[in-house]
Amino acid sequence: MNFKLAFHYLSYLQYPLMFTALYFAFSPYLAGFAALKANPSIIFTSLNTALIFMGLGISFSSLQDTTKMQNTLSQNIWQNPAKGKLMICLMCLMILVFLLLGLVGYFYSAPGILKDLSVGTIVMALGMFGFLKAAIEIFEHHRLDKNSL
Repeated sequence: MNFKLAFHYLSYLQYPLMFTALYFAFSPYLAGFAALKANPSIIFTSLNTALIFMGLGISFSSLQDTTKMQNTLSQNIWQNPAKGKLMICLMCLMILVFLLLGLVGYFYSAPGILKDLSVGTIVMALGMFGFLKAAIEIFEHHRLDKNSL
C-alpha cells in the first residue's frame, strides 16, 4: 500500500470540510432576520463552528502532494524567492496572531461567547501549522533560484 498516495487522496476531505464551514458561516443569515432577532447569539455559535471546520479543512489541505503545482498564481508565488519568503512570513504572522488572540480570549475571558470563539480561533491556528509546513515544502521544491526545472 502506498501511504503517500493514500494521504494525498485523504487531502480531498478539505473540500467538504470547507463547504461545511461555509455553510455554518452563512447559516444564521439563511435562517432569516426574524430568527436572528429572536436569538442573536446564533451568529457567534455558527462562527465558532465555522472556524473549527475551517481549521480542520486547512489541516487536511496540508496532506496534498507538495511536488505538484496547483495553479498559475501559486506557481508565480512559489517559484519567486522573494514572493515565497514573503508569503511564508505572512503565514507565520497570521498563525501567531490567531494563536495569541485565541489563547488570550480563552484564558482571560469569562465563560461565554468570547471563550467559545477563542476555541475556534485556536483550532484554526493549529490547522494552519500543517498548512505552513506544506507551504515551506512547496517553496523548497519549486523555487527557481535553488532548483533547475
